[in-house]
Amino acid sequence: MYYVGIDIGSTASKTVVSGDREMKFVLPTGWSSKETASEIASRLLDEGIDVMSEGVRVDATGYGLVAVDYADFVITEITCHGRGGRELAGNECAIIDVGGQDTKVILVDQGMIQDFLMNDKCSAGTGKFLEIMANRLGVTIEELFELASQGNAVSISSLCTVFAESEVISMIGEGRSREDIAAGVVHSVAEKVAQLARRKQLHGTVILTGGLSECPYFAEILSEKLECNVSAMRDGRYAGALGAALLAREKTK
Repeated sequence: MYYVGIDIGSTASKTVVSGDREMKFVLPTGWSSKETASEIASRLLDEGIDVMSEGVRVDATGYGLVAVDYADFVITEITCHGRGGRELAGNECAIIDVGGQDTKVILVDQGMIQDFLMNDKCSAGTGKFLEIMANRLGVTIEELFELASQGNAVSISSLCTVFAESEVISMIGEGRSREDIAAGVVHSVAEKVAQLARRKQLHGTVILTGGLSECPYFAEILSEKLECNVSAMRDGRYAGALGAALLAREKTK
């Protein structure tokens, strides 16, 4: 039996397979979630897993969950990320998920989701902000973090991505170093994520999931701002898909 969790995010789509075989992979979402869902099904079929067969159960979640028309279950992001985070960090944890378009803070107590917050009104505290600023500086996201680790953060005061980009353009015109601007960008995102997280009482193990979860530098800056240890998880970007796969197994049983 195969249990497949698919998390269609705004930027990247993650797939986790558990059961008779274990596997995971990520694909760019692109402009069409439906096309991405079809591509995931084809990728699985190449691996001998037919999503339409009786021996496969599929659970979809994320920004484009409705596009996975072959899913047996569709479950909200909060539930799937909470279940996946619990698997990664234990029954007492706080999950900070920084995605492409939104940021979520999920509190898990005794293995159950106790509370959550979600900021999806502005991209200034998300991966999209980093992507826009990296493009403005002419670097990749990875290069942005590398530059940031070498710079002294300048202040980016604007709360809006559009105005913040204007600030960065002005700094470039003034001759500020890319290292200092990159550090300012990363600190700005970390502060906005921290502002959201401070609205709840974090407890247990605090983990970072989402696209930035594999970046120890961002976790380090966020830890400083929250005054607690935030662990960057190696497979943190798969938390939603992992939770979806586990819930597919539990619902089937």
